[in-house]
Amino acid sequence: MKLTPEQRIQLHGFNNLTKSLSFNMYDVCYTKTREEREAYIEYIDEQYNAERLTNILKNVTEIIGAHVLNIAKQDYVPQGASVTILVSEGPVVEVPTESYDESPGPLPEAVVMGLDKSHITVHTYPEYHPNEGISTFRADIDVSTCGEISPLKALNYLIHSFDTDILTMDYKVRGFTRDISGNKLFIDHDISSIQNYIPDEVKEEFDMIDVNIYQENIFHTKCKLKQFDLNNYLFGYTKDKLSKEEQEQITASLTKEMDEIFYGKNMK
Repeated sequence: MKLTPEQRIQLHGFNNLTKSLSFNMYDVCYTKTREEREAYIEYIDEQYNAERLTNILKNVTEIIGAHVLNIAKQDYVPQGASVTILVSEGPVVEVPTESYDESPGPLPEAVVMGLDKSHITVHTYPEYHPNEGISTFRADIDVSTCGEISPLKALNYLIHSFDTDILTMDYKVRGFTRDISGNKLFIDHDISSIQNYIPDEVKEEFDMIDVNIYQENIFHTKCKLKQFDLNNYLFGYTKDKLSKEEQEQITASLTKEMDEIFYGKNMK
């Protein structure tokens, strides 16, 4: 269904397809002592508190061309935060040409318009392993829209908003709309992979796996950083403070943790 802006689908009524993006990111850190674990959790709660998460979601709203109707936000005790934003469509002057392109979406400086009622949510989950010195931060973001613009246009911005080791993304188009002849349309844009909405320079940094069910308009992509630098996973010090044996042991522990998250199973 490759369309140019001039070949816009003529619909009976409005476009009521629902497009949902679930964006999950994981940050992994080695925290040797209880004090380091607590300091890491405190750092994450400060870096990704409800206020900052709200600003991130406001920018997502701007990118997809929506107006904020209501914001609910909460910092939790002992850790974590949640934000939910209800939004309505922005002013539609004409169909943005970006709607029909499989390409990375804009950063906040370039705003596109054309969105029906939707919602955006984020929840954070800082946690640590009780015995093995691994701390993990997870953020789940859901962007659900109706109309002609896919929430995948916010993906570029979301990836750049978090320091991440692993990404898991799901995109699904639900429901149907009708053309002027009454025929049902179960999707209104071409898509072969979520990867087509990720910039090439980002894709070069990750190993990626796709699991797509094209006939159901379901798309799934997982990403794991290729390069491993132990200094990026130590909290408060660098690897030169560790013996070679300690470096190897910690590296093995961290890579096992990331592999388990990436492949979705426990490994021996």
